[in-house]
Amino acid sequence: MFQPRKTHNALISVFYKDGLEELASALHAQGVAIYSTGGTQEFIEKLGIPVNKVEDLTGYPSILGGRVKTLHPKVFGGILARRQNEHDRQEMMEYQIPYFDLVVVDLYPFEETVKSTTDESAIIEKIDIGGVSLIRAAAKNYTDTLIVCDKKDFSEVAQMITRQSGETSLEQRRTYAGKAFHVTSHYDGLIFGYFERESPRAFKASVSPAQPLRYGENPHQKGTFYGALNEMLVQLHGKELSYNNLLDVDAALNLMGDFKEPTVAIIKHNNPCGVATRSTLAEAYTDALAGDPVSAFGGIIVANRPVDETTAHEIDKLFMEVLIAPGYEERAVEILKSKKNRMLLVQKAPMPQGKLFRSILNGVVEQDRDTVILKPEDLKQVTKNAATPNQLEDMLFADSIVKHTKSNTIVLVKNKQLVGIGAGQTSRVDALKNAIAKAAEFGFDLHGAVMSSDAFFPFPDCVEIARNAGITSVVQPGGSVKDDLSIAYCNEHDMAMYFTGIRHFKH
Repeated sequence: MFQPRKTHNALISVFYKDGLEELASALHAQGVAIYSTGGTQEFIEKLGIPVNKVEDLTGYPSILGGRVKTLHPKVFGGILARRQNEHDRQEMMEYQIPYFDLVVVDLYPFEETVKSTTDESAIIEKIDIGGVSLIRAAAKNYTDTLIVCDKKDFSEVAQMITRQSGETSLEQRRTYAGKAFHVTSHYDGLIFGYFERESPRAFKASVSPAQPLRYGENPHQKGTFYGALNEMLVQLHGKELSYNNLLDVDAALNLMGDFKEPTVAIIKHNNPCGVATRSTLAEAYTDALAGDPVSAFGGIIVANRPVDETTAHEIDKLFMEVLIAPGYEERAVEILKSKKNRMLLVQKAPMPQGKLFRSILNGVVEQDRDTVILKPEDLKQVTKNAATPNQLEDMLFADSIVKHTKSNTIVLVKNKQLVGIGAGQTSRVDALKNAIAKAAEFGFDLHGAVMSSDAFFPFPDCVEIARNAGITSVVQPGGSVKDDLSIAYCNEHDMAMYFTGIRHFKH
């Protein structure tokens, strides 16, 4: 029923002219009559290509400062007319309306304007009305009309028109219609988000492109990543990132964003198992690995300095899945490429600071990111004993690790090195016992170490266990109705305790 359509008439009205020369020239070469408005019309005419003015077709000029140009039955009739419908054909003849076989329209840059200004009048003017209507109309009538609404497609469509002597297939028109509805739905979602930013009444998200993954969390689950991963990361080597790799990379980059000095962290199942800050990256890696060399096997390594040859030699001794850094020395890349599946990533941009979303039950929850990074003045001494300057630095170091570790968690740090961790436990006591056991397993002396907790202690049991292990300095949020019990125990046993006032639950 629906045959290939010959392109006789094209309506072109675009904000971005990039690549338009190739497309307009291809259409002209096929004898296509071009209709246009305003700046697009002038652009095409400067190419030496004849253009029919839309205002000559409608009998109306562009009015209201350009707000109304194409909203007219002679434009929308030409787009929406059904070629197979006898009544439509009769009306097209009666009102002398040309059929538009191709519509090339994009939208005002609303998203870019919101990012560049807070001037609401300027933002409102970038809400496209005619463009959205034209795109939706052409996409709805894809059986007869081809819609092109992205400058990235101009070259492809130009080649298609040339290759097929001006014809388009139903399959091609339907494919572009799908792209068009993605563009308009994304655009409307952005506008809705702007108006509802203070008190949203619905969750709307549009993230693209879609990247199929080998599988989801497990081989029997399908997985897809939505987003422009290449804006965040460049992959230099290795196999494709998996669903689980992506979760670990996200956890690694969030953690590393809190550290400014040369630091290396090792991530396993979204939790850090090794973190160290040192004067050189090689030392930081060696000490991060020492925190738990068993768990590090097959993990994710992240660094906040370019990887040099010395560090690369050390890393190459370990079986690991992914390495992320802001850069690599040339020789370091050669060394690390020795394992063909090892994924080497360059971080191009910092982690986004927007909202976090998670699907739960039959809906979605949203929250702000936990962006708190403690400063020395945020630590409130609540005991008679004070921590040493080194221990105070370790408390800040430990709090940044606690923030990125699954609750319930306890982190033990000594000299800016993670020496013991208990993560994702149903009991904070169990988390502490696991952390102490880890430290003992790998030969760490906990005398002088600090203990950090993601939440308060309702009883003094944890500080008692910590003291028996040699720990004398504790940092925690505080806020329990029984804080005094833990404070009293610390005072009785010459321990130092500091409150942060910030809880770091992570589920």
